[in-house]
Amino acid sequence: MSVQNTAATGRSQPASRPTQPRRAAIAAFMGGSLEYYDFALFAAASALIFPKLFFGGSGAAVIASFATFGVAYIARPVGAVALSHIGDRFGRKRALILTLALMGAATFLIGCLPTYDQIGVFAPVMLVVLRLLQGFSAGGELAGASSLTMEHAPEGKRGFLSSFSLVGVGIGMLLANLVMIPVTALPNEALYSWGWRVPFLLSVIVFAVGLYIRRGLEEPEIFKEAVTTHGARQVKKVPLFEAFRLNWQGILKVATANLFAVVQTVVTVFGLAYGVTQGIDRTTLILVATVGQAVCIPARPVFGLLSDRIGRKPVFIIGALGSGVLVFPYFAALDAGNVPMVFLVNVALTGFAIACADGAYPAFFSEMFSANVRFTGMAVGLQLGIVVSGFSPTLGSALQNGDAKNWLPVALMTVACSLLATVAALLSRETFRTPLPELGITRQMQRRINRDSAAEAAPADTTR
Repeated sequence: MSVQNTAATGRSQPASRPTQPRRAAIAAFMGGSLEYYDFALFAAASALIFPKLFFGGSGAAVIASFATFGVAYIARPVGAVALSHIGDRFGRKRALILTLALMGAATFLIGCLPTYDQIGVFAPVMLVVLRLLQGFSAGGELAGASSLTMEHAPEGKRGFLSSFSLVGVGIGMLLANLVMIPVTALPNEALYSWGWRVPFLLSVIVFAVGLYIRRGLEEPEIFKEAVTTHGARQVKKVPLFEAFRLNWQGILKVATANLFAVVQTVVTVFGLAYGVTQGIDRTTLILVATVGQAVCIPARPVFGLLSDRIGRKPVFIIGALGSGVLVFPYFAALDAGNVPMVFLVNVALTGFAIACADGAYPAFFSEMFSANVRFTGMAVGLQLGIVVSGFSPTLGSALQNGDAKNWLPVALMTVACSLLATVAALLSRETFRTPLPELGITRQMQRRINRDSAAEAAPADTTR
């Protein structure tokens, strides 16, 4: 009997071993830590360091550096397809170990790169190649970690436990900021010679711990049942085609809802560079981001738990709308050079609004799909939506139209993305009380289940 047929007969979800939900949450936490340690590190470096080291320090160097940051977002959908194919056909664990290995290797090697002054144009070329590898890896990380953790979680705790993938995101960004504070405070000679390499080389520690934890993971029972009971037929098919055929609406909704990520990228990357142009010290701005993340980290599981109580949609929508609104006072504070106000608004923006959406979406997005295409559906949807996020700093710079103080078009672009994310969430099904085996069953899939059930019953009827 299939997982979907199981849902039709009212059977409860398959149970994981008691230790696995906790281990899955820790594994998701470590993967998110590594991915967003890289994200925050590369974001800060692309604004403060890479323009001089890899792009010759010319007038267009900042835009070129931002484009290098954004190029990873082209590779992310490719990685989403490839890694989710592995995850939905051969197991979540294999895919997640591969994502961790690729990200760890690429981040470490960036710290070993020669600069433009040493080898010329080959330096930015190698930086782009490694950035593409990071993007490929990131394409499968959050979707795989969220799917695995949610599938291991007991009923009533799916939002809470799957939010730990985003807790890892916060820890990764916090670690990167803490490492960057003393690095950016170095004299320029030390910073541009060896100091900038240290944060990238330190990523090997997070990678080693994450790999140790992920090697002890088991596949979720719901996934094993999807493979063994009706998977003999399903697993031979291409998960990407199956996901679009069975639930293209879910992929479109995830892609659109994930436009809220533009807020975080604009604040983290564009906002950092904008603040420097307004005369705010670069180390102060890194400290601002660090304080925001310190508040955001414990807030994410709180909002994940809240989504288990009142629903995914209201928690996500409050976060998406709130983050769009708070972008305006944030840029106004940067423009005025008002450091206390920058701190205050950043805490509200990051520690409340972004944390609110982040706490809900790992469960919200993964619950839109059934077990046999869950990894693929969420991964592809996430990465299609996040492409806009990756290039939002470059687009923001272009929207300024040469006026370094013109932040309003950037804020309007950001709030437009937040509104689109809100609409997508409003059009989605509420899933926080839906049993695990029943998640992601569209009308088309239910008709197929009914046909399969009728076909299985037919031979028995003819023998009577």
